[in-house]
Amino acid sequence: MSLFQNTNATRILGLDLGQRRVGVAISDELGWTAQGITVIQRDESSSWLSRLDELIHQYEIKAIVVGLPRNMDGSIGFRGEACKQTAKELEERYGLPVHLWDERLSTTAVERTLISADLSRKKRKKVIDQMAASWILQGYLDAQGGK
Repeated sequence: MSLFQNTNATRILGLDLGQRRVGVAISDELGWTAQGITVIQRDESSSWLSRLDELIHQYEIKAIVVGLPRNMDGSIGFRGEACKQTAKELEERYGLPVHLWDERLSTTAVERTLISADLSRKKRKKVIDQMAASWILQGYLDAQGGK
């Protein structure tokens, strides 16, 4: 059993992996709703993983959902391959199931929502990544039927 694996864990973590930032969301204990909680600055070092370690421990995570960017025709490009590789590394690091979830248009949908809420560009930039993570995780949860 992995150091991070907790048999009493109940929450699922959602990630929107970007080159510079990682949006993070968590589910409620019942697996019905997702909520964005933070954005982790991502750099070439593995320091962003240290913050992820803390969140996985703090929220007693049982699984991870990673947004998988696909092209509009369904194919997987460079960014998608990078996300698949990171998902594999996360699975090995934490010993938790890691699910890839199609994130096509998630950032666009969130951006439209924020614009319609009349948020300034500066305010949108602060929350868009964690809201995209929430959008990804909510899609996954809805498909699972709240299990």
